[in-house]
Amino acid sequence: MDQAQQLRDMIKLKNHPPSARARVITVTSGKGGVGKSNVAVNLAVCLTRLGKRVIIFDADFGLANVEVMFGAVPKYNLSDLIYRGKKIQEIITEGPMEIGFISGGSGITGVNNLSRDQIAFLIHNLKELDSLADVILIDTGAGIPDSVLEFVVASPEIIMVLTSEPSSLTDSYSLLKALHRNPNFDRDNARIQVIANKVSGREDGYQVFDKLNSVVERFLQGELVYLGMVPQDSAIDRAVRQQSPVTILNPQARSSRAFERLAQYLVDGSDFEEKERTGITYLLSNLLIRKA
Repeated sequence: MDQAQQLRDMIKLKNHPPSARARVITVTSGKGGVGKSNVAVNLAVCLTRLGKRVIIFDADFGLANVEVMFGAVPKYNLSDLIYRGKKIQEIITEGPMEIGFISGGSGITGVNNLSRDQIAFLIHNLKELDSLADVILIDTGAGIPDSVLEFVVASPEIIMVLTSEPSSLTDSYSLLKALHRNPNFDRDNARIQVIANKVSGREDGYQVFDKLNSVVERFLQGELVYLGMVPQDSAIDRAVRQQSPVTILNPQARSSRAFERLAQYLVDGSDFEEKERTGITYLLSNLLIRKA
């Protein structure tokens, strides 16, 4: 038995049926400023309204975008779990509508910089999230540094946020190229979904997706799934300034209705209840296996 298989056996959860595992969705982008964290927090709100228990794992280490958008200051963060012995329940901060979130904090630059023993400890603790949430949204950093790729490569379900700006399209393609070239990426089983953000309308959103998808199909022999679009909306800017998700501050805004449609599609269009869930342990164990 090879070392990687031994590690898989080590982290296998006994007496932990699939129905008790959360659905893990990694939200990422090729560049900053496209609204990635905004998408994550507003999807969390809409999924909660659909009856799902949601926890956001803010893996954009050092920037703390989620806590800013929720207007909440966490007492503890992920570094307190790893380095100071805090329990998983202690580092979950409650945001609006009882949405939990875990701040990455400033003491960690990336999971790949942790030792194998530290990742194993992290897995042991974070597995409790599977019993606390139906959906875990992982909000990564932007671009293609190791701190982003480590999560995206390990993720079975990915949401990529992009805009119509040429730099967003080129940077998104660069991230996807790095992803497809990574030997640990399971391209046959990973689902990459695209949200076109800050677009003028549905036609514009699909055109943005089509530009990216066409080059991915041609040069990477990959496939993307169009999840939908969020229109350019001044209501989002006002919500950000007030440190509240637009779906809470102004639920009738065009962008809020778009987030509702996206969340509904995630539930209905992806066979939410019947889809086999891998859980947070599966994702983090992939990181551990790569250190073998």
